[in-house]
Amino acid sequence: MPKTFVSIGSNLEREEHIPQALAELEETFGPLSVSSVYESEAEGFEGPPFYNLVVGFDTELSRPAVLEKLKEIEHNHGRGPQSRKFASRTLDLDLILYGDLILEKPDSDRLQLPREDILRYAFVLEPLNEITPERRHPVTGKTYRAHWQAFDPGKVKQRRLPLSVIGYAPRPRPESDR
Repeated sequence: MPKTFVSIGSNLEREEHIPQALAELEETFGPLSVSSVYESEAEGFEGPPFYNLVVGFDTELSRPAVLEKLKEIEHNHGRGPQSRKFASRTLDLDLILYGDLILEKPDSDRLQLPREDILRYAFVLEPLNEITPERRHPVTGKTYRAHWQAFDPGKVKQRRLPLSVIGYAPRPRPESDR
């Protein structure tokens, strides 16, 4: 069962959309590992600040089925298929890791794994490092802790906030899952 990681972002009604999306992800995939919330400036365009975080979960679903579910959740929150990349949004769910799968050339769904955003943006790398610091990047072989420690501090324009800022509390996991 591949360990799967998803980056979540919102800069429109973010206190509403992110907790609802987390509940939908939990309902679909079960217990989630959830990072803190990171507030960051819009990247590549002018807009309100984003809330970003990363979640991890185990799934038996195929990669295309996971992508389909993520798009369905985005659609439920007002994001259409014609959404532009550098624009404000109610919800952005990006599959960043699916186990150790490497897709270097985008396939029919134009997906690259591991997603290059991991090493490019602090708002993806820092929360990923928070929840899985010893996991190794499938291409570089380095841990996410090592990548975060080497990240250019001049590119970090975010602040860490507790999950309570969005009114979210993870569901308690059954004793057998701990």
